[in-house]
Amino acid sequence: MATPPAFGDYEAQRHWMEVTTRLPLGRWYGDWPPENPVAWWGLDYPPLSALQSWVHGLFVGALDPAGVALVTSRGHESAWSKTVLRGTVLASDVTLFFPAALAAVAAFYPGKAAAPARLATLLAVLLNPAAILIDHGHFQYNCISLGLAAAAAAAVGAGNHSRSALPGVVASILFTAAVHHKQMAAYFGPAFLGHLAGRALQAGRAAGGGPRGAVVTAGRVAAYGSAVLGTAAACWAPFYFWAEGGDGVAGLSRAFARLAPLGRGLYEDYVANWWCATHPAFKWKARFSQAALARGATALTLAAAAPSAAYQLLRPSRIGFLYCMAASAFAFFLFSYQVHEKSILLPLLPVTLLAGREPGLAAWLPALACFSMWPLLHRDGLGLAYSAALLAWAAMATPDVSFGSRVQAAGWAGAAGSTLIAAGLHAGRELLAPPPALPWLWDALVVSFAFLHIAAAALYVNWRLWIVPADGEEEGKERKKNKSGAASAAAAAPSPPPPRRAGPRARRAVKAA
Repeated sequence: MATPPAFGDYEAQRHWMEVTTRLPLGRWYGDWPPENPVAWWGLDYPPLSALQSWVHGLFVGALDPAGVALVTSRGHESAWSKTVLRGTVLASDVTLFFPAALAAVAAFYPGKAAAPARLATLLAVLLNPAAILIDHGHFQYNCISLGLAAAAAAAVGAGNHSRSALPGVVASILFTAAVHHKQMAAYFGPAFLGHLAGRALQAGRAAGGGPRGAVVTAGRVAAYGSAVLGTAAACWAPFYFWAEGGDGVAGLSRAFARLAPLGRGLYEDYVANWWCATHPAFKWKARFSQAALARGATALTLAAAAPSAAYQLLRPSRIGFLYCMAASAFAFFLFSYQVHEKSILLPLLPVTLLAGREPGLAAWLPALACFSMWPLLHRDGLGLAYSAALLAWAAMATPDVSFGSRVQAAGWAGAAGSTLIAAGLHAGRELLAPPPALPWLWDALVVSFAFLHIAAAALYVNWRLWIVPADGEEEGKERKKNKSGAASAAAAAPSPPPPRRAGPRARRAVKAA
């Protein structure tokens, strides 16, 4: 069998459209040669991703039938087919990701006073260069799973002061849908679990505690759990009831086997996480079995995600939830098993949603994320797009330089130094050949340098989570500040002149009246 062509993930996405529109549902997952051999980009994303391929495949088939023809379309690449497929990514952006981003920004920055923060945050979310390069260059549909996750976060933010369980139920449904489009969305799982469980406990305390409060808390937990299980069951039911040969268990087993990439190793290519950055020193793959590495990665990931999730459980807050989403996604990116370069898009979603509060972080990290993916983007021939995206982002997203404190000055100095070093690594990679014994030297330096920054960002959002005000505290401080400001303004205003004593003519006029 020929080797699948490598135009980013274009062939994989096109092939999944071919398979889902030309074969029965029971043969979408698994090894079904010659029409759907697993070696030729076998489908390895959850059911909603397969459904998305089917919907897009119908559209592509209507405009470019040769692009989804069974078997004969393998390796099909033409200017028209690329235009049509890229159009499906744009359509997914417009119909799902953009509205979800608008909803999330409105939920986390309500009120007229927050209008400037809403605009800055919306631009940061929609124009994130890393997401643009991956979805429209490397070619994927992360905008769908990220859009569902953003919509779930919007439900959390909008239900901040609600006494109803409905916002949490909606968030549970949307988050589960995100996971069933791309399993990477599970990176946000600890944040949703900790926050919604914390809200359930709050509802119990608001009901008076005791047995009544326990019933209210249990009811909330049951409602959220039922939403998760019901959504998951709806996603998987077709692969049970329409399995090949009527064997539903075998049908589900084939699909689940494709979603657990243990056989693909600890990491692929060069990714800016703990395992890849430290592998030259510790030789993880050589010293430990895959099973041991999987267990170790799971333990480290959960340990890194637990503090932020526990804090949301004990002290849930709207803005704290965004910090927790970022902390949880960073934990998975840095320590989990089988991480892809594009997984950095997961922490970037909450980080850009925090642009109204963390403009420096939201401006700097997307650029750093692009740099971390440079080996992948270079291999895809996206050097020009990479440069253009970063220049446009720098022109749009760089906040006003302020040296109001030593911390701010140090932050800007660090960002400038990082940029210079990154530029130096780019220049070295292009101008200096690596030693014959270390052909991977420049790529390893790029991802190791990026890893240090991503780890620092993870520590920062965890620290910020622990000092962010709880719900009600921030509003109270703002009201107190406004009241104090009004009182100060009144005290500073010039006193009105004392009333003048009426003269004899005025006294006679009053008396006559």
